[in-house]
Amino acid sequence: MFGGAFGGNNNAGGAQRAQPPPAPMGGQMDANAQIAAAEQEMEMVTEMFARLGELCNKKCIIQRYSDEELTKAESVCLDRCVAKYFQVNRVVNDKLAKLSAANQQK
Repeated sequence: MFGGAFGGNNNAGGAQRAQPPPAPMGGQMDANAQIAAAEQEMEMVTEMFARLGELCNKKCIIQRYSDEELTKAESVCLDRCVAKYFQVNRVVNDKLAKLSAANQQK
């Protein structure tokens, strides 16, 4: 679901992620497998969002709060940080997909 739009299946955090269960021979996943895959995807998206927030906050937000609003510089930094995070995430995901496809063809 989010893997294509947001590059979600990244392993940049270093934690090993379990792969969703394969579909049965008929091509349809049973309800339990669909629920497990959805729960796993939700967990990955939540982890990615938390990492993104932590990294960009640490990089862009001034720790001495003098105003309740973000400064223009902080706002621009956050926009760029998020864009770069997703861009790198997508590039890494595409590379891993190509490597995986090449290994499956061997």
